[in-house]
Amino acid sequence: MKKLVFLLVLLGIIPEFLFGQIYVKKVSKVGTTAAPFLEIGIGSRAIGMGGAFVALANDASTMYWNPGGLSKLKSSSVLLEHSNWLAGINFDYANVILQLGEMGTIGGSFTSLSMADQIVRTVDRPDGTGERYSAGDLSVGLSYAKNLTDRFSIGFNAKYIHQKIWHMTASAFALDFGTLFITQFKGLRIGTSLSNFGTDMRLDGRDILVYHDIDPRIMGNNSRIPAELKTDSWDLPLLFRLGVAIDLLNRTSNRLTVAIDAQHPSDNTQSLNVGTEYAFRNFFMLRMGYKSLFLHDGEEGMTFGLGLHQTIYGMTKVQVDYAYESFGRLENIQKFTLQILF
Repeated sequence: MKKLVFLLVLLGIIPEFLFGQIYVKKVSKVGTTAAPFLEIGIGSRAIGMGGAFVALANDASTMYWNPGGLSKLKSSSVLLEHSNWLAGINFDYANVILQLGEMGTIGGSFTSLSMADQIVRTVDRPDGTGERYSAGDLSVGLSYAKNLTDRFSIGFNAKYIHQKIWHMTASAFALDFGTLFITQFKGLRIGTSLSNFGTDMRLDGRDILVYHDIDPRIMGNNSRIPAELKTDSWDLPLLFRLGVAIDLLNRTSNRLTVAIDAQHPSDNTQSLNVGTEYAFRNFFMLRMGYKSLFLHDGEEGMTFGLGLHQTIYGMTKVQVDYAYESFGRLENIQKFTLQILF
């Protein structure tokens, strides 16, 4: 127990040093990081529970929430997800997880945020110039997790991140780190994760190439000197999570799980995610939660979810999950996730 307390205190202190700041009251730093798509939650099951999944961490979506839970999964799996994100943007995610026994667990993931081509408009030509531009984000990751004891596991994600808008691109590399501890007190689970610890991102491309007159006061000089505009570098959205989860009821026919996560992001104020899941015969699941509780100026709120799990031919298990997430004035998001376990 002393070791556990020391570990939790240590994990609570480390993010303060990593973030290098103390939040000023009512200053959220929203919009000060690059690649905000990395903060979009994965998995309809987790979203249906309000994003309180760091300690539960027992399906394929744990690769996003807490890679330390990967080694606790009982089988290999494939996860596919699609959702129509805000403002007509498409969000897609896929991962593959392979169990290697005592060697640990490995996995790979792909995340994409895309949109339809848009008309290029200018002040002089508001109806369009005849050109179109596109914008999108993607992330490709590799994961590894291992059980250090029968109750404690650790995991990592290594990610390549790429953003594009018209002729400009930016890239970065990042790491995620997670741990999961299963206590002897009624199966209480404690999870921690640190996400998106990596390099800065800076847009570069042909759109920063310009012609410049170094001194327009001088007659006869070259007014078209090739030059480049300097773009700023932006941090990735660093995020620390600490969560607990417990089964209040765990019988053959019925299970009731509750979970709560505390979030400490580098680009927003601290908040809580809370959620619950009821399972009937491990076949039908009903979920409810609240996301970003106590977040200043947040639009996220209540979440709901359903799940159906079915075993085919006694070998392959298929899980279909749905989630509804309220976004206040931005209306709502609906997610569908398919998992195949083998």
